[in-house]
Amino acid sequence: MTDSPSSQRWTAILLAGQRPGIDPLAESAGIARKALIPIAGEPMLARVARTLLACPSIADVVVLSQTPDALIADAPAWMAREPRLRTAAGGAGISTSIAAVAGGAAVPWPVLVTTADHPLLTVATIETFLAGVGEADVAVAAVERQVLHAAYPGNRRTWLKFADGAWTGANLFALRGDRARPALTSWAEVEQDRKKALKLVWHFGPLLALRAVTRTIGLGGAIAAAGRRMGLTARLVPLPDPTAAIDVDKPADLALAERILQAREAPPA
Repeated sequence: MTDSPSSQRWTAILLAGQRPGIDPLAESAGIARKALIPIAGEPMLARVARTLLACPSIADVVVLSQTPDALIADAPAWMAREPRLRTAAGGAGISTSIAAVAGGAAVPWPVLVTTADHPLLTVATIETFLAGVGEADVAVAAVERQVLHAAYPGNRRTWLKFADGAWTGANLFALRGDRARPALTSWAEVEQDRKKALKLVWHFGPLLALRAVTRTIGLGGAIAAAGRRMGLTARLVPLPDPTAAIDVDKPADLALAERILQAREAPPA
């Protein structure tokens, strides 16, 4: 007898790799690795790891990086001692690195994927996302523009415009089992275009791309249709938390995230 989706505990893959060359944000902070940039007094990697470990639905966290031992050696000491936190070595590509470990003994299904540059993630947001996955093989979290701009007017993101609104990714992905592997192959094809909205849309295929460009299909419908083309069930999980859309890629993101965290963690008046 298999567990129902609601009773499963997930393995979280925490992506903490470094892209080729010098990361300008890390360089401006005087830090060798972007994942270790401090924010509100704590490295981003540690913040996201703590949040994941606090989630009732998550069993273990695996930090995936090209040099995981060196990364953890430079991270807060508690991470090396945490029994539910492990590391795995990745390669040059995100999706191929995930595919190499997901579903193995060290990273059993189902798998949640998120990133170290997402320090505003909360337990509530992660649990909302996982509850929305249901029985889908693959699920993707996103935030609609009105949700983000209602809280943070004018915040700049990469927007995908569909019939049901303009959407930006929330760096939360669910992979429930081996049926999700074709999605990882597809992910490998779009990695270079993830910040270029028009190019990214064309990876849905010509017909779906045309419907997206003419806004005759919603993002949820497009993701479901793309999943059917790959022989799997794919689902969009819209998130109500505007901060789920704010990852830290540039100095303005870092400053905004710092303000949000300081406000969250300020003692009650």
